[in-house]
Amino acid sequence: MTARPRVPGSAPDKMGTPAQGSAAVAGPSDASEGAEAAPLDSPAQTGSAAEAPPDDGRGPWRPSGQARAGEPPTRAARYRQDLRNWLLQGLADRSRQHAGPHTQPAEEHPRHRWWRVMCLTGVDYFSTLGYQPGIAVLAAGAVSPIATLVLVLLTLFGALPVYRRVAHESPHGEGSIAMLERFLPWWAGKLLVLALLGFAATDFIITMTLSAADATAHIVENPYTPSFLHGESMLITLVLLALLGAVFLRGFTEAVGIAVILVVIYLSLNAVVVAVSLAQVVSEPHVIDDWHQLLVNEHPNPFLLVGVALIVFPKLALGLSGFETGVAVMPLIKGDPEDTEAHPRGRIRDARRLLTTAAAIMSVFLLSTSLVTVWLIPEKDFDPGGPANGRALAYLAHDLLGGAFGTVYDVSTISILWFAGASAMAGLLNIVPRYLPRYGMAPSWTRAVRPLVLIFIAIGFLVTWVFDASVDKQGGAYATGVLVLITSASLAVTLSCMRRDGDGHRSTRRMVTFALITAVFIYTTIANVFERPDGLIIASIFIITILIVSFVSRAVRAFELRVTDIRMDDTARRFVAEAGCVGHNGEPGGNLRLVANEPDSGDEAEYRDKEAQVRRDAHLPAGDPLLYVEVSITDASEFESTLSVMGVDRHGYRVLRLTSTSVPNAIAALLLHLRDLTGARPHIYFEWTEGNPFTNFLRFLVFGVGEVAPITREVLREAEPDRSRRPAVHVG
Repeated sequence: MTARPRVPGSAPDKMGTPAQGSAAVAGPSDASEGAEAAPLDSPAQTGSAAEAPPDDGRGPWRPSGQARAGEPPTRAARYRQDLRNWLLQGLADRSRQHAGPHTQPAEEHPRHRWWRVMCLTGVDYFSTLGYQPGIAVLAAGAVSPIATLVLVLLTLFGALPVYRRVAHESPHGEGSIAMLERFLPWWAGKLLVLALLGFAATDFIITMTLSAADATAHIVENPYTPSFLHGESMLITLVLLALLGAVFLRGFTEAVGIAVILVVIYLSLNAVVVAVSLAQVVSEPHVIDDWHQLLVNEHPNPFLLVGVALIVFPKLALGLSGFETGVAVMPLIKGDPEDTEAHPRGRIRDARRLLTTAAAIMSVFLLSTSLVTVWLIPEKDFDPGGPANGRALAYLAHDLLGGAFGTVYDVSTISILWFAGASAMAGLLNIVPRYLPRYGMAPSWTRAVRPLVLIFIAIGFLVTWVFDASVDKQGGAYATGVLVLITSASLAVTLSCMRRDGDGHRSTRRMVTFALITAVFIYTTIANVFERPDGLIIASIFIITILIVSFVSRAVRAFELRVTDIRMDDTARRFVAEAGCVGHNGEPGGNLRLVANEPDSGDEAEYRDKEAQVRRDAHLPAGDPLLYVEVSITDASEFESTLSVMGVDRHGYRVLRLTSTSVPNAIAALLLHLRDLTGARPHIYFEWTEGNPFTNFLRFLVFGVGEVAPITREVLREAEPDRSRRPAVHVG
């Protein structure tokens, strides 16, 4: 028995002609190989087609509703097929092509000036003015302006610096979730991302339902609204959500122009309302004195007043929404002509301008609207069912400027709130395809828009019903989602500052600053959760659902090929070329035979014993060349990866060393690649794995190893349906 297969010196340097119509993978054992170890591909083991019932004279059996051969399909079958085609239209990998404001556009999509993109993120951010002042008064009473001031300071000196750093770290719209994923590799990072996706889903879903509920409040309270709509808030909210879903089912693209118009009109009308309200305060200065006296009576100690503001301001945290969105829309920013995807310096600079300008505008409006609503609106009107509940600025618009202007303001508010729901829907359609399919944790149909739209609208209906279409009841859940995302961003930035730069330095001052900001947001999040646990409950439901669906999907998709590219070095290609062109006794045109080997000591005896065992069990002639295949696992939590193949000569034995995330999938991908590369049908030889099969299957799902032989064969079977072209798997 030779230590190394003899190869004639005239072996060709080039591969054989690839087989035509190459697929992604697999093949049965030839009948002539019956003397070898029993292949897993034999019909007895794979299972032939199900035996049909005996012929009863009425023709071949077929499932109910299926047309006979040559017959046109039934009407019901056509309807089902048309519905399926419509739902899955545009099914593709949407991890880089998404359908709305929270997107990373394809290269052919237009980019815009930063201020126009700011309007796109502003439909989510600025629209909170529709309900923020009313929720602030309900949450903090007369202290709401002080608590709002704390929120503004946290916005300008906390959230804004954090997201300016996030913009620098993720200029392609990945956001803070992707930053944390990079810091926590393997399954820890995946589980953290799944948990954050639960909070992000809470944020976006509640944005949709809360915005629709507040738009309903503006519709119902308008004096020109027909009386039959009063008391129908639930129905109106569901209709608005249904219309939102209909738009996305029809098709929705980045609507920067619409966003610019909506934001300019809305902010202009709000500026008018605030200006007129301040003029009213000047004409009635006693309202300020009344407010001041109320504060003194309730909180005579100014330090206690500040303490109360610090305690209650987390309830106002929904006014922080929009920062994560501002980073997500970065790819739509034009930047500088010399920008590249690797170094988009102009885009980063303009994104920071976007974030700073939006935060400044929102801070001015938050503080001014909080003051005028407390000064001019009786506190009882903020109560649930009151005319100012959920629409404080609209109340002032009608009261100070008349019904006509108030109606215009209502229409503008309803429009931007509804468009904010569209922004949130687009965010959901961005998040799911960006992460879950890449993890193997979502079915392939989640790459299509329409099925996801139907699922998200159904969830929106359920949330609206649970919260009775109430703006006030949903505020806590919304704030929880927003705060968790901002807290995670603060943590990601803090970890980023802990890394040393190329010169080995790091900024301790920045690290400490961002750590303090993170601590503030952690306190804010915890305080909000304890005060209003609805958000945590909803997020927990989303997280549990995402985890269950994700791991079930991962198990179902475990037998996919999962290799995005194969890179072989020159030595590996030479080994394959020589082994594939040499047969028994050095004759050309032999089979390509590979032996799966789990590396142990790596000495000559290991390979010598392995060769002897394989040749004995499979009855292989001594002259047939063998290639050894060894797989090293990198990060088993990754679903798709590039397969690296390196040729190594170990003590005269030729070894193909593979680096991938899963042993069976890597071997299957290699076999198919070699089949297409050489034109020869590969044969792979395994040993049975010791241990419980179920335990080994779990090891495969989590660690990428385990029951290698049958799983390799199953991956090949799914990838290559043609048994005559499927690489053969033998187990001895």
